[in-house]
Amino acid sequence: MMPGPVWHAQSGGRAARFAGVAVALVSVLLTGCASGPNRDPRDPLEPFNRGVYRFNTAIDEAVLKPVASTYRDVTPVRVRQGIGNFFGNLEDVWSFVNNVLQFKGQAALDSLRRVGVNTVLGWGGVFDVATEMDIEKHTKDFGHTLGSWGIGSGPYLVLPLLGSSTLRDTLALPVDWKGDLVAEVGHVPTRNTATVVRAIDTRSDLLKASTMLEEAALDQYTFIREAFLQRRRSVIFDGNPPDEDRADTP
Repeated sequence: MMPGPVWHAQSGGRAARFAGVAVALVSVLLTGCASGPNRDPRDPLEPFNRGVYRFNTAIDEAVLKPVASTYRDVTPVRVRQGIGNFFGNLEDVWSFVNNVLQFKGQAALDSLRRVGVNTVLGWGGVFDVATEMDIEKHTKDFGHTLGSWGIGSGPYLVLPLLGSSTLRDTLALPVDWKGDLVAEVGHVPTRNTATVVRAIDTRSDLLKASTMLEEAALDQYTFIREAFLQRRRSVIFDGNPPDEDRADTP
C-alpha cells in the first residue's frame, strides 16, 4: 500500500477522515457482503471492490501513469535511485519500530543499523550503503504487526487511490500515517511536495510491472488480488506462512 493519500495535509484531518471511512466500511461489511457459488470467501465485497478498482485504474491511466512515465524519462537514473533510497531510509525507521513491536530482535537491529549507516555514510539516505554492506532490509508496517499478533486480515478491500488492502490493514492506516516521517514534517509545502514526489517515484518503479500485467493477465483484478494477498501473508510470516484455510488467512 501507498503510505497515505497525496492530498492529506494535517494528521488530525487524516484521522478524522479515516474515522468516517472506517465506519462506512464496517457498515458495508455488515450489510453488503455479496455471496454466490463462485465468490472467493476472502473477497465478499468483490462487486464493490471491482468498482473502486475501475476508478483507480481510470485515475492511474489519466494522471499517475503519464506523470510517472515523464518523471522516468526526464530524471536521470542515479537521481531516481537517490530519491528512492532516501524514502527507503525513512521507511526503515518505521520498520524498526514495527520489528520491535513484533519482538523480532535481529530484524529490528538490522533496520536500526540500516538507518544509522545510510544516514551517516549515505548522505542522509541518498546512497544505500547498508545494502552494499549486506545489511538485510526488513520492511514492516503496523498491518504486519497486527497480523503477527494473530489478528486476522478480514475481507480484501480495494481503497480509493491507495489500492489493495484488507480490513485489518485499513484499520492500521492511521498508525502507519502517524509513523510516516514525511507526514509529520511541520512545513506543509515541504510535506506535500515530498509526498507527491514519493508517490510519483513509487509509481515509476512499477511501470514495467504494470505493462507486463496489462499484456499477460486475463483478469487483472483477480491477478492483483491474489498477488497482494499471497505476498502480504508471506511477509507477515517472514516467508514461511503456515498452511491455513483460504477463508481465514491472517
